[in-house]
Formats: sequence, structure tokens, C-alpha cells
Amino acid sequence: MQHEIILILDFGSQYTQLIARRLRELGVKTVIERGDLGRPQLIATGPIAVVLSGGPASVFEPGAMTPDPAVFELGVPVFGICYGLHLMGHMLGGAVSSSDRREYGLAELEVTAPEPLFRGTPSRQRVWMSHGDTLTGLPPGFTTLARTDSTPYAAIADLERHFVALQFHPEVRHTEHGAAMLERFIELAGARRDWNAAAIREETVAGLRASLPEGRVICGVSGGVDSTVTAMLLREAIGERLVPIFVDTGLLRQDEAVKVVTRFRNLGIQLDHVDAGDRFLSALAGVADPEQKRKIIGREFVEVFEAEARRFPDARYLAQGTLYPDVIESSGVRGTAAVIKTHHNVGGLPERLGLELVEPLRDLFKDEVRRLGEELGLPHEFVWRHPFPGPGLAVRILGPVTRERVATLQEADAIVIEEVRRAGLYDAISQALCVLLPVRSVGVMGDQRTYDEALAIRAVTTEDFMTANWFRFPPEVLDHIARRVVNEIKGINRVVYDVTSKPPGTIEWE
Repeated sequence: MQHEIILILDFGSQYTQLIARRLRELGVKTVIERGDLGRPQLIATGPIAVVLSGGPASVFEPGAMTPDPAVFELGVPVFGICYGLHLMGHMLGGAVSSSDRREYGLAELEVTAPEPLFRGTPSRQRVWMSHGDTLTGLPPGFTTLARTDSTPYAAIADLERHFVALQFHPEVRHTEHGAAMLERFIELAGARRDWNAAAIREETVAGLRASLPEGRVICGVSGGVDSTVTAMLLREAIGERLVPIFVDTGLLRQDEAVKVVTRFRNLGIQLDHVDAGDRFLSALAGVADPEQKRKIIGREFVEVFEAEARRFPDARYLAQGTLYPDVIESSGVRGTAAVIKTHHNVGGLPERLGLELVEPLRDLFKDEVRRLGEELGLPHEFVWRHPFPGPGLAVRILGPVTRERVATLQEADAIVIEEVRRAGLYDAISQALCVLLPVRSVGVMGDQRTYDEALAIRAVTTEDFMTANWFRFPPEVLDHIARRVVNEIKGINRVVYDVTSKPPGTIEWE
């Protein structure tokens, strides 16, 4: 099936991927490209609509990125958001100027014309602003749809050409009726809305079957959602030619390796399970620096995986669970930014093994992979579980990693997650974790003095993991977790809770 596409031109906004996800949630495939995409590529993409994203620049800055004027000649709806509104006004004959004061945060919007974006929403509503420049004169053919006290043209439209623009951000949850506005834009584009998990499954399996006619496909399996969904799609497409390899680093959650093997067995897939825990712990002995830990784990993983993969000389392909955000980051799409990182989940192994790379999930966001997992029959509690770092518990153990400290953290992690689930809070939290700290403190248990390690608990809520707020636990839940940890785990006598948001902190401690 050839899906209709809404093209998002990215001018460096932190919310660009969120725009793409919100529109996909409404049933339309989105593609993100650089804001200055050329005319031939614009035409070749064949979008049913175009979104001009926000961005940190001013239209007056020397070298500010602008779209090719052809974007307004495609004969499709164009939606400008924040900087996108400034671009539309500036390029189509309106007036843009620097505002007397920057408008950032919640603002009250007064709707003056409900069509085409505000139908079914209140005449007054809260929206999320983040801008310095302001539109001060409408381009020819445009009318005003809404305003705020400091922004007379907070929403504008050229009804004849189906051009609309908002000074605020409809994609963020702070904008009360943003989802309805995006829905109206999709209606304006006349989209079929055929982007869903069932369609993605059908066409992905068909594509894999056609592109992998012979030879085995090696798939690195971590036990997480991405690699599990990748393996299931491949199994459906090529059957027994799939070779899933699971390298157990010894740094997983408590009993996780057994659960991974059992889960795949229940799915009818036999894992090639490599128990390399002793090797990883030996390589990490005495290492405290987090970056050094990551490098060691990456190196050891590549060597173990490579040795195991060479046991299958008839293999022709290597599959990995690359997601769309990884593709965006490694392709330099993000505004004017250079390439942020080169992304290889398996550390350059395709080249070392002489295998062709297969990436069945490269067009999908994480939430789409989760829904695809449910479509494939994976249980909800597995598909929607919290993220876990690639290096495992090694980066949640501050200081040296030892077998004893891994076991201690595994016990603590199991208690924290169990109690979060028991309190009915797991789905309300985006990520919950605990960190074993490299400090000891004096305590008293019974009549005995203790001098043991401390455990930090962290839980956050987030839309995109780029920013996050610390989760407000009911005090009794934290109290119960702390009591269980210090009473049940030998070696921990103190529990603290991390109340740092991101920024300035990161979600993981290392």
C-alpha cells in the first residue's frame, strides 16, 4: 500500500518529532526532512500536506533557514507552527517584527473565527507559546482566526489556498485543544488515515519476504521491545531462516535472562542464548568511569556477538531494531545541525561480518513499535514497560561494578518496580529506576550499628524523554518501598528520592 504522506520541514524545533508522532497517532504517515529541502525533492515526495515546524532562529538572522518557495506552489495545505508562522508571513508578503517581550509559557487564546482549525473548541482556551518574533501584518489573502493579549495574529489562515498557521504549539499537551486542531488540519488535507499497526505489520512482513529471498538473517536480541518486535516480524516473514542471538551480559534485571528465553520459547522462537556474564564482569573489574564502562561493554558485546554469529556461515543479513528517531539523528535532518551521532545498535557488526543490514522498524517511532507489538500478540505489560539502558545495570551502579553490587541492585530494582505496580502507578510513570550510590552512611538496625550503601530512587514523567519532570509519589508508597529495601536487602541502610527534573539532570544518573 502506498501511504499518503504529510511532509514536516524541520527548522530545528525541539518539538518536530512530537509533531510527527501526534499526526501519526491520528492515522497519517509523516516524514521529517530538513527545512531547506529543494524543489525536486519536495515534488518527488508528493505530500498531501506540509508542516513548517518551529525553530530557535529569527527570520531576520543572517543565514536563517527558509523553505524553498515551491512549498507554497504544491497545491496542498501548508501548516506553519511558531517559526513556521513567521516564515509564512515573511515569505508571503506579511510583516514580522521582534516583539517587545518574549512570550513563553501558557497564554489565553481568544478564538475569533472557528474555521478551519477551531471548530468544536471553546472561544477561550489555554495554549503554549514560545516565541520572540511576532507577526505584525497579515499577508495578502489571510484572515485572523485567534489572538492573545500580546499577539494579535496568534492564528491565521488563507482559506482559499488552505494555508494555516499558529503562533503557539498545538502538538504539546499544555495546549488544551491542540489535538483537535491537528485533527482539523488532517481533515483539511483530506487524508485517508490508513497509517495503523495492522497495515504496518502487513506491509513490513511483505517487504521483508520480498527483500530476503534466501540466506539466514541474524538478529541481535536484547529482550527489549524493539528487538523482540524485530524478531517476530522476521519470523513471520522468513520462518526458520531467522537466527536470534541473545547475549546475556549478566547486567540485566533480576531473572531477566530466564524471562527472555522463556518469552521467545512461548512465541515459538528458539533463541541462541550466550551466557557471557562472567566475561563482562571481569572486563569491568575496578572501572568506575561511566564512559569507560560503556566502551568496555560495547567492545565486549561486539566480540561475543561476532564470535557467535560466525557459527552460521550461511547468514547473509544482520537485523537490528533501529527506530525513526535514530535515522533522523544520524542523517543530519535536524534543522541546520550537523550529524549528531552515527547510530548502530550492534556497533559496526554488519561491516565486520560482511552482512547486509536489515532495519524493519526504521520508519517507526517507539510508541508505534509498542502498538505493533500488541498487534503481533505481545502482552501489554511487556510492550509498555519502562526503558532500560543498553549497558544495563552497570550504569546504574555508580562506582565499580562487582557481582555483589549487581545482585544488590537487582534485588532493589525488583522491589521498586513491584511496589510501583502494586500501587497502580506504573503506567502513570514514564520511567522508574533505582541507582546504587558509591557512598556509605551510618545507620541503626535493631541494636546494631550499620555502615552500608545508599540507594537512590528515580521516577519521571515525560512526553519525549528530551525533557522530564520528577514524579510526585504518594508519601506512603515511598515509605513502603524504603522499608522493604532496608529490611530485605543486606548492604543498604538508606534510601533517597531524586527530585531533579530534566534539565538540569538527565534521567539516568550515568
